[in-house]
Amino acid sequence: MKKILMICAVILGFAFTASAQDSGKAEFKFNEEKHDFGKIPQGTPVTTVFEFTNIGKEPLILTEVRPTCGCTIADYTKTPVKSGDKGTIKITYNAAAAAPFNKTIVVKSNAVTPEKYLNIVGEVVAKPAASK
Repeated sequence: MKKILMICAVILGFAFTASAQDSGKAEFKFNEEKHDFGKIPQGTPVTTVFEFTNIGKEPLILTEVRPTCGCTIADYTKTPVKSGDKGTIKITYNAAAAAPFNKTIVVKSNAVTPEKYLNIVGEVVAKPAASK
């Protein structure tokens, strides 16, 4: 009986140790993860900034910020973000084609959640035809 209790105690100890290791890692807290541009005029690029805070204990390092299409450009904080500090991801969308859009930006880092997805949505409306 003592051996069974000892084995259970060791297993529980490993489980708590494993979960405690993740709590010290870096972690994102975004001000928003989806931005709606609403209706925007065709041919006019638009920009938004996703701001995040590192709520973990270790420095947060963004290893890649990759838009899923060529119509979107990303610029982001390239230096490690210390615990409690803020960083940014600036997204510029080229509103070339008149149509609704829903674009995803993949953010890779050393965080507890190593891959995060941000979204931008809206509708590009055609410019009125120039009258003669």
